[in-house]
Amino acid sequence: MYCQTLIQDNGSVNEDGGFEENKCVCDNEETQQEPSMRDTRRSDKVDERETWTTKVDFLLSVVGFAVDLANVWRFPYLCFKNGGGVFLIPYTLMVLLAGIPLFFMELSLGQYYKKGAITTWGRICPLFKGIGYSVILIAFYTDFFYNVIIAWALHFFFASFTTSLPWASCSHDYNSAACYEPSWNEGDNSQCLPPSNASTENGISAAEEYFYKNFLGLHYAGSSNSSVARSLSDLGSINWQMAVCLFIIYLICYFSLWKGIKMSGKVSWYSFFSLIELNKF
Repeated sequence: MYCQTLIQDNGSVNEDGGFEENKCVCDNEETQQEPSMRDTRRSDKVDERETWTTKVDFLLSVVGFAVDLANVWRFPYLCFKNGGGVFLIPYTLMVLLAGIPLFFMELSLGQYYKKGAITTWGRICPLFKGIGYSVILIAFYTDFFYNVIIAWALHFFFASFTTSLPWASCSHDYNSAACYEPSWNEGDNSQCLPPSNASTENGISAAEEYFYKNFLGLHYAGSSNSSVARSLSDLGSINWQMAVCLFIIYLICYFSLWKGIKMSGKVSWYSFFSLIELNKF
């Protein structure tokens, strides 16, 4: 390979009195070696990824992901609907035979490749890259209604700071003639109900009317309020209480994730123990 640029120096007399011959030096020899050395250093450099501060943070995050809001929210209902305690037998078998092995395999793939869902499945097989996109989309879509449910809980948290709970009585403007309070079921209190609804079997509890009529603003028979939702094509006006609560929830999620897993690992301590407290009820 010929040097593109040559520097020729003049002959000089050496110490022995001899005359040195002219030399040709390639001035881009070093510049040709430098890129190769840089490439070597780049190839040896490993991508630095965030790691969990402690193993406890990782375990609590995994448990919080597995025992999520859906299980706490729907599990009692599913047990009641499918036979009570008998439902626990097939549920436990499926968790042991399918749920835990699949969950462990998913964690193992992420730990082995140290990449996200899309890149991990793409490295296993390029055709499987769509599975990674599906995982991201599922998490994206479930985020919408899970945060809405948490916003409901936040609203009830703020509404409970009153001397008398708003969902405990039927003395509000939105209550109907069919509304009844839980205390009316104690003893013979049929005179407290209107004549057309002498039995609470046909009535609507005060808590139910508060949730559907006042909080969600859903349409009900005989309603003259134009702000309530009557159909999918007529959603009514914006529920500002719900919108503010939802904004606060997204704000909390942002500050829980903006510093990476080091911050979310600490948040998992609160979310894990809050699930334990909810299971007591």
